[in-house]
Amino acid sequence: METTQMSARKKKDEKSAAIAQAILDAYKPTNREEMQEAIKDIFGPMFEAILQGEMDAHLGYESNDHGEKDTDNRRNGYIHKTVNSTYGPIEVDVPRDRDASFEPEIIPKRSKDVSGIEDKVLSMYARGMSQRDIASTIEDIYGFEISHEKISQITDRVLETAREWQNRPLQRFYTFMFVDCLYVTIRQERESKNYAVYTILGYDINGYKDILGLWLSESESKHNWMQIFDELKGRGVEDVLFICMDGVSGLEEGARSIFKDAIVQRCIVHLIRNSLKYVPSKDYKKYTSDLKKVYGAINLEAAKSAFDAFRNEWDKYPGAIAVWQRNWQHVEQLFNYGSAVRRMIYTTNAVESVNSSFRKVTKQGAFPNEDALIKLLYLRVTELYKKWNDRPVPNWAMVRNQLANNENLEKRILKYDRF
Repeated sequence: METTQMSARKKKDEKSAAIAQAILDAYKPTNREEMQEAIKDIFGPMFEAILQGEMDAHLGYESNDHGEKDTDNRRNGYIHKTVNSTYGPIEVDVPRDRDASFEPEIIPKRSKDVSGIEDKVLSMYARGMSQRDIASTIEDIYGFEISHEKISQITDRVLETAREWQNRPLQRFYTFMFVDCLYVTIRQERESKNYAVYTILGYDINGYKDILGLWLSESESKHNWMQIFDELKGRGVEDVLFICMDGVSGLEEGARSIFKDAIVQRCIVHLIRNSLKYVPSKDYKKYTSDLKKVYGAINLEAAKSAFDAFRNEWDKYPGAIAVWQRNWQHVEQLFNYGSAVRRMIYTTNAVESVNSSFRKVTKQGAFPNEDALIKLLYLRVTELYKKWNDRPVPNWAMVRNQLANNENLEKRILKYDRF
């Protein structure tokens, strides 16, 4: 089989070399621009040859066939078109038939673009480029103009898909759910307002990531989070093992009111940030190093011992110590699970990474309306899905094994595990 593949590759390489040499002999290009012009010249005849083949198949006979025909339909000259391509505008003669029933596939009727420009516009928009920058890039690279109105029309088509995605049914069970907010500026009439974008990232039973939705509101609040969790339940979510979140007041109670069996874990990194407010910057490094001995301990006994030492060392900053005393239950419950599970739930970094990706494309400034923001964020979501490449999170097998060690958690998993 390997010999067959090598033979096919050799034939392909020989064909490519022969075509390349023919172009060089005919055009004798001396630089990149002349080479691109040569390739551009070839595109027109190639399209026309394929169009002739499509017309032959449509009519049932070739152009030079003078025999008896099975149809009264005949060729009827050409229509001249200028189409946009990745190498710039190309002149093409498209064959016609008498009864106008010919529907070419390679250059459809009323189409003047074969460059796949829509995908390119969406890709650039997803990377946070403005309409002006997109138009300028298209002209610089492909040699033809595209209006701001055309760009808006292309991106507006995403809105319907985005709404369908936002309302799609979800899985019945998620092992982990990470929640977070970021703020984006939207213009309203004569003023600009900061809007909260609520983001929820879920890991399913097999460790695959999914962004469960994006929600906009003028503020972050317990009430809004409860509405979002309620919506998730309405879209099919029945149970969640762990919900990891920051310290928004009332959020924990709100989550448990909808998913009563969920284990709510306060983000340790957020607790560190909150306690650092009471620590001078000169002590940051030593303080965080001592804290790591607490939440990174091998077991609960070691964590308690490290916490006692931590309190004795840093009692000069009572505000910082108080943060950890108030939230000790969130450190303590980490040690009910194995190290792989602890690493998964002790921080909201997973969803903050998603929001970091959003910030890269929303930093351009204020958005004219909510739709403009939703278009961009949804396209960014599709880019993230490509990046994740439909693979489970790293070390998932170890996480599942450690979850299986907990009888209650394993019972809930097996209820939804098809295998």
